Amino acid sequence: MKNGKLKLSRDEVREFLCEVYPPCADRIVIEELEPMRIRVRFRVKPEDWRPGGTVSGPTVFTAADAAIYVLTLSMVGREALCVTSSLTINFLRKPPLVDLICEGKLLKLGRSRAVGDCLIYSDGTADPVAHASVTYAIPDRCAPPS
Repeated sequence: MKNGKLKLSRDEVREFLCEVYPPCADRIVIEELEPMRIRVRFRVKPEDWRPGGTVSGPTVFTAADAAIYVLTLSMVGREALCVTSSLTINFLRKPPLVDLICEGKLLKLGRSRAVGDCLIYSDGTADPVAHASVTYAIPDRCAPPS
């Protein structure tokens, strides 16, 4: 499925995240959402900082994972059990201590999986700090028609 329609709006995704994933819901701000594309702000907190004035690698990883999760939910609907089956990340440069901006897109949305690509930026910078490829497993009961 190359194109599709959103099954959940920005507000509906936010409401669902607050229900099923409250620890991360306050950190994710959906700045842009359209079919197969998203831009998310991931709020960086002091506990994400590492020596040397940088954001930790696990935080950057979480931001990429969260962006593609939110995008997948917006396309398949209220399904908390969409789960990461693969995530590969390349760290490109040291991120400063600011929010992370994730620009993601789904390359394929099928019956059993969603495959996405995500560039992660530090807020206010032009060059990405990381690139991630993410695959989500989609439960049969919510898979879009192929």
